[in-house]
Amino acid sequence: MKETIMNQEKLAKLQAQVRIGGKGTARRKKKVVHRTATADDKKLQFSLKKLGVNNISGIEEVNMFTNQGTVIHFNNPKVQASLAANTFTITGHAETKQLTEMLPSILNQLGADSLTSLRRLAEALPKQFVDGKAPLATGEDDDDEVPDLVENFDEASKNEAN
Repeated sequence: MKETIMNQEKLAKLQAQVRIGGKGTARRKKKVVHRTATADDKKLQFSLKKLGVNNISGIEEVNMFTNQGTVIHFNNPKVQASLAANTFTITGHAETKQLTEMLPSILNQLGADSLTSLRRLAEALPKQFVDGKAPLATGEDDDDEVPDLVENFDEASKNEAN
C-alpha cells in the first residue's frame, strides 16, 4: 500500500514538471517556436551579405530549363552575384511553364539538350493530329480570312471622275 502511494506522488511530481502553463494546458517538455518566412529571409540576406554579393541590374527575365521539359520563368527578377564565391541568387516570383508555352520567344536561349527535346515534341505533334487527339480545323473559321475581291475599284474611281 505504501508503495502505491509513493508511486502516485512520484507520478504527480513528474506530471507537474512537464506542464508548461497552468492547470488544463498541454503537457509538453519543450515549447515549439514557429519561424516565419521573414526570419528565414533575413538569415539568407545576412549570409549573402557575408559572401559579398552585388546587385546586377538590367536583367528582365530568367529562364531555367529542367530535365523534365519544363521552364522555371522569372519575370523582372532581382539578381545578385559574387564571382569570388561563385554564387548567383535569383529572387522574385517564379512560374513553372511547359517548354511549348514559351516557344516563340525562347528559341534563341535553347541549348543542345533542349533542342533535342523540342525535336521530339515536334515529331510527336503530327502524330497527335493523325490520331485525332487534337481537334482538326473546321470550316467555321472562314470569317478570319480575307474576302475575295469582287469589284474593280479602279473602274469605279474612273467613273466618278467623269
